[in-house]
Amino acid sequence: MDPLVGADFYALEHLLHPAGRERLLAVREFMEKEVAPVINHYWTREEFPMQVIPGLAALGIAGLACEGYDCPGGDALLDGMIAMELARTDCSIATFMGVHGGLAMGSIYLCGSDEQKARWLPPMARMEQIGAFALTEPDVGSGVAGGLTTTAQRDGDVWVLNGQKKWIGNATFADLVVVWARDVADNQVKGFVVEAGTPGFAATKMRDKIALRVVQNAEITLDDVRVLEANRLQQATSFRDTAQVLRLTRAGVAWMATGCARGAYERALSYATERQQFGRPIGGFQLVQDLLVKMLGNVTASACLCVRLSQLQGQGQAKDHHSALAKAFCTVRMRETVGYARELLGGNGILLENQVGRFVADAEAIYSYEGTREINTLIVGRAITGLGAFV
Repeated sequence: MDPLVGADFYALEHLLHPAGRERLLAVREFMEKEVAPVINHYWTREEFPMQVIPGLAALGIAGLACEGYDCPGGDALLDGMIAMELARTDCSIATFMGVHGGLAMGSIYLCGSDEQKARWLPPMARMEQIGAFALTEPDVGSGVAGGLTTTAQRDGDVWVLNGQKKWIGNATFADLVVVWARDVADNQVKGFVVEAGTPGFAATKMRDKIALRVVQNAEITLDDVRVLEANRLQQATSFRDTAQVLRLTRAGVAWMATGCARGAYERALSYATERQQFGRPIGGFQLVQDLLVKMLGNVTASACLCVRLSQLQGQGQAKDHHSALAKAFCTVRMRETVGYARELLGGNGILLENQVGRFVADAEAIYSYEGTREINTLIVGRAITGLGAFV
């Protein structure tokens, strides 16, 4: 059996309509031909391969969760499977697209006015303008709902933003950054689209990460940044609106985690069929097959869970706790799977040239962002018990 086919053990890709399946295969071909050969080079150097952006744009996959405004979307299952497919080759490119097409475009789609959607979404869908999403702060991670310290103060038709943000993907080169800040007048969280070059806005690249090294994360400083009222997301009036975006993208992270696990599994399987020990491929040994089956079980269980979540999204029935369970479960299974893959390769598993070590490292970031396992566990726990256990 072809390893690239066998990883979809329950033929979940065949749930897609023919046009969706064709687009998924186009993404697979692009990632294998254009990204896979160069990604280790960029990962090692903490650089982003800017030359792949036109090719990604040509695939028409930015804004798959958005309807209208020149976006390709509305298909939650295809959106998820493409996130998985991107991560199957490289988690950094998947994260880049998740930030741009999910968090940034999703914020504008869910929280913007019709005029704002018409202004920003079409060029973002064409990837002529790249977006970023600035919520996390240096001292505020999981407690962001009640502890956001970045402030927004209205001055006539202008808002003045002050504060700091951290871990903001794409921010070093983004054209549009969605900044979430607390209105000093009513203490509610609101969203603002800050355009590149705005005075007082500075993004400093974060270096020496051990995961997602291709993603250009930045620390952002907002020093009396003046933003027009026309750039305030008109439908974002509290953190509940921010949470709408996170509910959407958290599901995407579950798909990415599944893709990361699948990428590691496929490479381990390929290695097991080629690596010779004691006169035969190591894939013929019982303990190696045990590891492979454990990996495949994790990938398949995660993908099945994600498929059902996407179906609920498509039906408008997905809740916070559905996305939270998927993110928590799939990232734990991902972490376990990439560890098994590294174990199967032995010492060769830590060499980038063998394509598994990068998944092992990148999994650590996916495990933590978009809500830690603990926070997502508490969201699900509250749903099933009716009792909140948050501090």
